[in-house]
Amino acid sequence: MSLNTFMQHLSNGLALGSLYALIAIGYTMVYGILRLINFAHGDIFMISTYIIFYSVTLFLMPWWVAFVVAILLTGAFGILVERLAYRSLRNSPKISVMISAIGASYLIQNLAIVIFGGRPKAFPIPEFFNKVVYINTISIPVANFFIPGITMAALVILLYIVNKTKTGMAMRAVSRDYEAARLMGINVDTIISITFFMGSILAALGGMMWGIKYPNLIPLMGLMPGLKAFIAAVIGGIGNIKGAVVGGFLLGMSEIMLIAFLPSMTGYRDAFAFVILIVILLIKPSGLLGENLAEKV
Repeated sequence: MSLNTFMQHLSNGLALGSLYALIAIGYTMVYGILRLINFAHGDIFMISTYIIFYSVTLFLMPWWVAFVVAILLTGAFGILVERLAYRSLRNSPKISVMISAIGASYLIQNLAIVIFGGRPKAFPIPEFFNKVVYINTISIPVANFFIPGITMAALVILLYIVNKTKTGMAMRAVSRDYEAARLMGINVDTIISITFFMGSILAALGGMMWGIKYPNLIPLMGLMPGLKAFIAAVIGGIGNIKGAVVGGFLLGMSEIMLIAFLPSMTGYRDAFAFVILIVILLIKPSGLLGENLAEKV
């Protein structure tokens, strides 16, 4: 493999890893607060792409307005999912919450099929992102530069909110102990809603970038990216924001390099993600940057 070919694959791997990382951060935020896996996160990601599609094609919004609308509506949709699927089960056994999460995921998928139709739609890619940058013989889509940049910007902003603001301090308090947080005057319901709102915004950003990179929209499109983002979060150490980013980049790079060095294994790229997960958990069960935390009961 020539150096130029390797750099081409490296560019694609960074872009894919950034997408996984962006979605994985939303997973890990919710787990960090509630100790539950929001299996509907991939479907929230899918909803954001359809909001953009209809905002541009039906309501004729400029793409940047459609993106802002999608961010706000997807965040609100995330809060709605939390209130309907999780809030009433907060003190229930974990298996009940997990069943509710899986049910919410399937409900959203099937409602999307009914409302949006099963026929694939083309994501309205802004003209700017269709450009290609040429470096010698390497052709890199402009989106490949923006996706890692947006992921890193989201990481920096999120870490600032969590570590430097009163809301972030309240999130950390709630993640440790609900009742103690209430005694300190923290509105736990509000903090959890904010967490879902922020996680859903990250899903919306991931949906936008995914649509630009892979512009084929179907109601089940969030299933596999959501599952792989969950794998990335577990690999990095679920509950750890930096770990989710590390896991996303590791998974994305591994997938692309598998295809690059072993083209005959292309059909097994999805299975390869699970192989990486198993290996990491055998070596370090808490994930690369995770901590061994007691389970809430």
